[in-house]
Amino acid sequence: MTLRFKALALSAGLILATGLPAFADKATEDFVRKNANLALASLNDPNLTHDQRSVEFQRLMNQFTDIERLSRFVIGKYARRFSDADMATYKEAYSRYALAVYEAQLDQYRGNEVVVTGSVDRSDSDSIVDSVIERPQGDLHVKWRVLKDDDNAEVPYQVVDVALDLDGNLPWLAIEQRAQFLSLLDRNNGSAAGLIAKINEMTDKLKAEARANRTAAAGGTTGVTSNAG
Repeated sequence: MTLRFKALALSAGLILATGLPAFADKATEDFVRKNANLALASLNDPNLTHDQRSVEFQRLMNQFTDIERLSRFVIGKYARRFSDADMATYKEAYSRYALAVYEAQLDQYRGNEVVVTGSVDRSDSDSIVDSVIERPQGDLHVKWRVLKDDDNAEVPYQVVDVALDLDGNLPWLAIEQRAQFLSLLDRNNGSAAGLIAKINEMTDKLKAEARANRTAAAGGTTGVTSNAG
């Protein structure tokens, strides 16, 4: 056995022993490729008004992402402390906010294509899919965390977090939201009302920025949508 072959065999053994991530299955990548492009295309449908495009985008993203899981993740321990009434109001507010964040981020890349470039498995049911949104001024890198549920034949895959390339960094949106929301709750004795009010404020800000951008675009200038979350 040559030294090179021994080295390769040792490396393979170490990978198996340490359980490093393997490549995700093609079905997971296809799920992201298909649904991400459907959502992006809905923002550019010339047959729909802006409000209709927004409704269609949100419908697709509700199927594509696990908003229920996200809503509980981003408030951590407080998910067990909110009353049923507060939790219901919070989930409704968070759903509007999360979809507004995704729309604000992806609306900047309407008309472009999401191209899957690879993936790795964190476990049998947890994968990270890498992609780029191609654009003339440079590709935008996007990572999608996808959970697989073999017991759910109707919806076997759902996205539970997204990381977008912002100035060379790839922050995970849900993880950033969790840090922000937990900090707010900790400062306000776990007040659900305070968190809901803040979430509604951020949603209103995102929608106001979107309206301003549309007005600017209609006047021949380009607005820039920012993430309030």
